Amino acid sequence: MRVRRRTVWFMTLLSLVAVISVYYLVDPAKQFNGLTIFTDDTLQQTAVTGVTDQKATNDITQEVSSPSHLFEEMRMQVSDERSQLREQLTQKIASQEASAEEKNEAFNEMDGLIKRESAEAMLEMLVKSLGYSDAFVRAEGEKVSVTVMAEELSKAQANEIIYLVKTEMEGANDVQVKFSANNY
Repeated sequence: MRVRRRTVWFMTLLSLVAVISVYYLVDPAKQFNGLTIFTDDTLQQTAVTGVTDQKATNDITQEVSSPSHLFEEMRMQVSDERSQLREQLTQKIASQEASAEEKNEAFNEMDGLIKRESAEAMLEMLVKSLGYSDAFVRAEGEKVSVTVMAEELSKAQANEIIYLVKTEMEGANDVQVKFSANNY
């Protein structure tokens, strides 16, 4: 019994370290604040500090958020769904009535959810690095849906995104790429 608890705690800490490492490696130039990864709205809005205005010597802070309300709404919807799922899994893990097998299954599902969220966030950043102003990635099993902000999307651009997703996300067999025009 004690060994299982230690194993569960070890796996939890290992997953947490992995998520923090991915978060830090994706954007190492930004000042690292470990508490920011625990908030649900981290991906929706991030404050950029330390940007110096050439006319003034004071540092300025500006808010960076999704330029599209559609993308913000999609992120909020996914965030709400996953928060509810995370809460259910946490309750199941903490439950006295649940068997060790059920708790282990809930823990594995929670670990998979964390990995999926990290992979989606990393893919969004990689797709944005291809020159798109915003991207939304949602993975459900083998199916991955990518929506990019663009006036139009050529087959070559879509294939580039599909290739990127398949190389970065293991098990992504069904990749759909859609585009959305600027919806301010």
